[in-house]
Amino acid sequence: QVQLVESGGGLVQPGGSLKLSCAASGSIFNINTMGWYRQAPGKERELVATITNGGSTNYADFVKGRFTISRDNAKNLVYLEMNSLKPEDTAVYYCNLQYRTVVGRYENYWGQGTQVTVSS
Repeated sequence: QVQLVESGGGLVQPGGSLKLSCAASGSIFNINTMGWYRQAPGKERELVATITNGGSTNYADFVKGRFTISRDNAKNLVYLEMNSLKPEDTAVYYCNLQYRTVVGRYENYWGQGTQVTVSS
């Protein structure tokens, strides 16, 4: 079993910055990607950014140029540095770990989520 624990959320003013961290622990094998998703009230969960073992990144258009994802493979940590935050970035942010099973399927683990609120 794998556990993902997020930290770093909070309240920030528009234009401000936050850095989220996620620590993965447990029996971790065949990781495909780690990443961040978010869910705002009344909306579906959406991808924010992902990063592969090799460091290739993928960002949602609405965060390009503002957010940066990074990863420490040795420590199974993934980070999301968020700059120029906007009120519409307010959401619960979830850490995600996608892995490949022995039969070749992709499955996901999720953290419990951390609240990010952007408000003056």
